[in-house]
Amino acid sequence: MHAWHAVGRGHEVVHIEREPEARGASVRNFGLVWVGGRAGGEELATALRARELWEEIGARVPALGFRGNGSLTVVRTEAELAVAEQALKLPDAEARGLRLLDAEETRAANPALRGRLLGALWCGRDGAVEPRVAQPALRAELERSGRYTFLPGREVREVTAGSGVRDDHGDLHTGDLVILCTGAWLGGLVRELAPDLPVRRVRLQMMQTDPLGERLTTSVADGDSFRYYPAYAGGALDTLAAVQPQAPAAAEHKMQLLMVQRADGGLTIGDTHEYEQPFGFDVVEEPYEHLATVAEDLLGRPLPRIRHRWAGVYAQCTDTTRVVHRRPVGDGVWLVTGPGGRGMTCSPAIAETTADILGL
Repeated sequence: MHAWHAVGRGHEVVHIEREPEARGASVRNFGLVWVGGRAGGEELATALRARELWEEIGARVPALGFRGNGSLTVVRTEAELAVAEQALKLPDAEARGLRLLDAEETRAANPALRGRLLGALWCGRDGAVEPRVAQPALRAELERSGRYTFLPGREVREVTAGSGVRDDHGDLHTGDLVILCTGAWLGGLVRELAPDLPVRRVRLQMMQTDPLGERLTTSVADGDSFRYYPAYAGGALDTLAAVQPQAPAAAEHKMQLLMVQRADGGLTIGDTHEYEQPFGFDVVEEPYEHLATVAEDLLGRPLPRIRHRWAGVYAQCTDTTRVVHRRPVGDGVWLVTGPGGRGMTCSPAIAETTADILGL
């Protein structure tokens, strides 16, 4: 997205990627443009601006698969319903597109939800894109400008004087500005440039099914998601935590259910949160069993066959009030990292802000 804004403002960009193709959190995600639960203030403003940008970019790059499908956070207990009702009292509830639906209205909005529910919190500002194809689609559009060069399979090893970098092929690349978007890569060069980086790594597990065989008209979350998004903090959430403990697997793995339908009809379902390192090298089955149980309870039917399971790692600011960690680490060299789970949603607006700060 930094390349997108730089090229859009008339600059030439050399984009250096460590992997042959993006392999990290940029593709191992839901493709959610998730506005509803963001913290008020800068985070919400960034998410709302990003939502506008995703729609604009999606109109130019149809392969992104952008759709403003909204989301339903399904409530199944009175305690969850109280949290949803509390969210409607937020001063920015209208900007988020929040509305409380009863059971009949929920099923009218998403007929695939035939299971047990009291209603749902609707967020009309949420959307989705296709994460596995987003980067190639964006690069193809950038290449049409004639001012964009993609160099995969190269790791930046050194920042040199005069806004340059040297890669692990020994090649030197110079320009007027270097922007290091390092994701979950926090060692090596990143540690040399920013040894006190206030960013941690977070691991998650997710899965994807075969095609559902019907349309899931919205993105879907369960009531546990209220526990993980700052907008829902307050007395009702405190009561929920007291009277309705999470299921053991959900509590152990810090879980919520998020579910998005992909272009091929399959469902991306997750997720877990693991903070203590060293992370496990394997995926464990209990979270998948929990997610399948909750998803089937909401859908009122068995899930299709699970086709993919995977783990991913992203970087998150330890000061969770910050949208991203952005700072100069040299003359003409900036580091941008640590958006955490906001990265998919907020990336175009984060990059736009970088471009504005740097006067591109």
